[in-house]
Amino acid sequence: MRYDSVTEVIGDTPLLRIDPAVHGLGHIDLYAKLELLNPFGSVKDRAAWNMVRSGLPDAVERGSQVVELSSGNTAKALALIASMHGLGFKSVTNRMRVPEIKELLLLLGAEIEELPGRTECLDPTDPEDPLTRFHQALSEPGGEYLHTDQYYNELNAAAHESGTGPEIVRDLDGRAPDVFIACVGTAGSSTGVARVLRRHRPGVEVVGLVAHKSDFVPGIRNIDEVQEVGLFAPGLYDTIDTVTSAEAIDGMLGLIRRSGVLSGPTGGAAYFGALRHLRRLDAELDARGGERRTAVFIVCDRVESYLGYLRKRRPELFGATASAGALDALTDAEVEAAAVVDVAEARRWIATGAPLVVDLRSPFAYAALHIEGSVNIVDELFEELVRDALPFSKSRPVLLACPVGEKSARYAALLTRLGHPDARSLAGGIVAWRDAGAELVRE
Repeated sequence: MRYDSVTEVIGDTPLLRIDPAVHGLGHIDLYAKLELLNPFGSVKDRAAWNMVRSGLPDAVERGSQVVELSSGNTAKALALIASMHGLGFKSVTNRMRVPEIKELLLLLGAEIEELPGRTECLDPTDPEDPLTRFHQALSEPGGEYLHTDQYYNELNAAAHESGTGPEIVRDLDGRAPDVFIACVGTAGSSTGVARVLRRHRPGVEVVGLVAHKSDFVPGIRNIDEVQEVGLFAPGLYDTIDTVTSAEAIDGMLGLIRRSGVLSGPTGGAAYFGALRHLRRLDAELDARGGERRTAVFIVCDRVESYLGYLRKRRPELFGATASAGALDALTDAEVEAAAVVDVAEARRWIATGAPLVVDLRSPFAYAALHIEGSVNIVDELFEELVRDALPFSKSRPVLLACPVGEKSARYAALLTRLGHPDARSLAGGIVAWRDAGAELVRE
């Protein structure tokens, strides 16, 4: 087939039936929507093109810069589209979590602006958060930028309502599946597809997957962050399940090695979550009988951009030895047993016990506001230090702080595992400290 522009290649991705011998479901046909085969490599190609194209003629005439609050696949697609039209692209974020994505954006000529933020994601309920204020400024009419606004722009969901959803129905011979499983990031794909499927089959079961509170799966919001996404509508989903990074990697390896699908961790999370959910349904069908069911999940992007993420979490995949100081080596019991102190107790401890206060947030969040006297060691660097040895003496107690207290509890458990006698986590993190009226200072 011949095309005049690469944007014409966006969409119409294959629907792949996963071999029952691989997934083991006896009464359910499982299909993967292969969004990784879009021309820029991800499901975000659809939303990026749908959000930006109507504004391109005016942007080209004015020489505007395309801007998006994204550090992932949306930024990658928009950078390419902007460059094709002679425009610049700026990615605004307070943290680039995947180094390969940052390097690729720089290769594409993108500008990356990392702003301070009080938490690790945009929080529209906090008008004083620098990232929120920047987002509000971008959203004002008549601005100098072409702001695509993926977290609130209905054109994000509409891209899937006009494309992804109808393609699934078409490829299932005009029928909607019984179950649709999708990871929730901006909520664009799950929202748009679910709307279409429910028009064809009102009873379709929609399962949303988010990351575990203290975990990081690229492209997926965690269970707390998802509430802050403008397109997220809780009533759209029959079930919201959590997936850990370990489970996402297991699912990804299954897709790659058993089905030949070069999925990234997000697609792996969708596959793992789908199998976990569908096995319960399959057992019910096995016990009581009934017609065969059909389920669909989305493979969002490709694995190549996440090799560093995988190397850190599964070094054995690359011929390296896992360290006892690896965060993923912790058990649930160790995390639950971690020492946690509330704000009042932490303030007394700081005043009388002189613990070393370690702020695990990004340098930008730390610079904006932090506990006086604390030191900033961003969590990824802290984990790297701990992999080799304790980065400070065992003789000094340590208070760890992160945005909401989830990550710091895991790091407190990790220090305890490595023999530190007094490592504690600040319950509720810097957000709880701020909400309690405790003093925070600027750098």
